[in-house]
Amino acid sequence: MSLECTLVGAKILTSDGWSDAPLSVSDGLIAADQTGRVIDLPGYLVLPGIVDPHGDGFERHMAPRRGALREAEHGVVAVVAELAANGITTAVLAQFFSWEGGMRGPDFAEHVFQSVAAVRDSVAVDLQLQLRLETHLLDDFARAEAAIDRFGIGYVVFNDHLPHERLSEGRKPPRLTGQALKSGRSPEAHLALMQDLHARSSDVPAALDALTERLVQKGIVLGSHDDSTPEDREEWAARGATVSEFPETLEAAQAARDDGAQIVLGAPNVVRGASHAGNIAASELVAHGLCDALASDYHYPSPLRAAFRLEELGLCDLASAWAMLSSGPAAMLGLADRGTLQPGKRADLIVVDPTTRRVEATIAAGRVAHLSGTVAERFLRS
Repeated sequence: MSLECTLVGAKILTSDGWSDAPLSVSDGLIAADQTGRVIDLPGYLVLPGIVDPHGDGFERHMAPRRGALREAEHGVVAVVAELAANGITTAVLAQFFSWEGGMRGPDFAEHVFQSVAAVRDSVAVDLQLQLRLETHLLDDFARAEAAIDRFGIGYVVFNDHLPHERLSEGRKPPRLTGQALKSGRSPEAHLALMQDLHARSSDVPAALDALTERLVQKGIVLGSHDDSTPEDREEWAARGATVSEFPETLEAAQAARDDGAQIVLGAPNVVRGASHAGNIAASELVAHGLCDALASDYHYPSPLRAAFRLEELGLCDLASAWAMLSSGPAAMLGLADRGTLQPGKRADLIVVDPTTRRVEATIAAGRVAHLSGTVAERFLRS
């Protein structure tokens, strides 16, 4: 059931900047006129709900132990609770569709997609899907495309995690045994698979050209991942990829900006102050104006923390940082109905204590997704 209420006394981030005017919610939308119960929130911040364009922190909920795949729908419900507690009202769950097997393989991907489809209509947070397709998984392109159609997946990102240099030199990749165990294969079988895929590299460009052309015609948002050079980005831009996820260098990020792509960076990178993989720091790219959206990546608490961190670093004010969590990713994903607190848009909002920086309320499409602390008492007061 959607709330009918008016929030007063808070500092509210609107599309025109900060405001102390009342904010009303009715029929799942931001309302132009005051309505319903008045909820007094002095001292709090009211912010647009976070739109997370790429998160894979759900994996441990879906399979807390290797091979433990039962009752995954309950795992999705647990994911929603964590998302809401961290202020995320729209979550893109990024799932591998990869030769790597195990929790990255096609079987597990379809299991995730089915579990999300079974739950999404019963929860407040809007769950969307991203299919992360390995470029060399040529024999499963048709299966991936069928999954995109079946589950209404609107966002596809392309990865290449093959250790090409090692394979071309005839050397074993590092961590082969551990990766093989995760895939459910022997090390010998896993290595043979990688060698076979690497040997077919010359077939990949044409297959990708054909697949991406079909996906673009269907209106699917396409993204490249871990671009390291301007040439990488140029190749994907030619295929219609309008998003560059986690570019690894300043040059690749600038190339993405130059070709009009939207740039997604990792919020954990901002919070840590550096890339865990040794690539360029996200904060440095933000300082160059090369970020449109911050993603949770592997850690759902990070987007909220990253916004405050960017303000602390003096790289931007909180309102500008928040645009990378709300209006930026919403526009990138073509979600024109959310991202700002404007009359007529979805009532996706969060209430944050600026002292503790904790989310005390999350409202998604006018429905309560999370309540805690003093704000919970005020919402529940008769």
